[in-house]
Amino acid sequence: MQIRVLSYNMHRAIGVDRLFRPERIARIINHHQADIVLLQEVDVGVPRSRKLDLAKEMAEAAGYPHYVTGLNVKLNKGMYGNTTLSKFPITQSRNIDLKIGKRKARGCQYSSIQVSNSSGYSQNIEVFNLHLGLSSQERVRQIGLLINSEEFSSLTPGTPCLVGGDFNDWRTLLAPIFTDILNFECATNHSSGYHNPYLTYPAFSPTGGLDKIFYHGPLKLIKRRRCWMGITRLASDHLPVIAEFELQTVGGSEASKADNGDQAESPVENINFLI
Repeated sequence: MQIRVLSYNMHRAIGVDRLFRPERIARIINHHQADIVLLQEVDVGVPRSRKLDLAKEMAEAAGYPHYVTGLNVKLNKGMYGNTTLSKFPITQSRNIDLKIGKRKARGCQYSSIQVSNSSGYSQNIEVFNLHLGLSSQERVRQIGLLINSEEFSSLTPGTPCLVGGDFNDWRTLLAPIFTDILNFECATNHSSGYHNPYLTYPAFSPTGGLDKIFYHGPLKLIKRRRCWMGITRLASDHLPVIAEFELQTVGGSEASKADNGDQAESPVENINFLI
């Protein structure tokens, strides 16, 4: 079964021309027809975005029956945070607090998404949609909070998992934590590894690979790309990244081994040194 995933910092639907145009964001999402969409900087009830619930607006405009929002930053009026849109049911969700000390509030929207194919086979994908801070030390500590969260620390090697969003990681310092320590792979670079990421910021002339998708478990990467439509250079200050996967069926013998604890060791055991 193929799964298409899109990650996009939509910048509150305010483009580089400083105009609030949510229809541009909806058009981009519609164009790619992703099964799972990870959005960052989503306003809810904020005057600059007409006090709209942009999570609801994007879900309805792009035809997503399921969505969850984790609101992190409180303004004088309204809040903003991360939203996950899904064409499949979201069976569990929680907003994981990634705030470090007195720094700006940050979070990771966790969702467990139940995907099903035409033959009736279903499996949950664990999805982590995050937006990290501006300081390199802050970002490392935020990854520490994430991997020591109940949802992340309970992952097993056979669990399909996606971690995506705006990492604000200009020098690609966080990628080795995921690839070399946590046994994830990166889906948003020009080749295997993590040294050559897609450049996504600023949208009109990108120099930084801030937006990434990492994957783990029975997911086979089929295609990867960044969106380079003309409208994306204007609609937000970031470009979206897109990855397509084949979700491989876990056989009965493998599943039973995991159930018996033979493969139940977490891939993040003993790494709480990051906090």
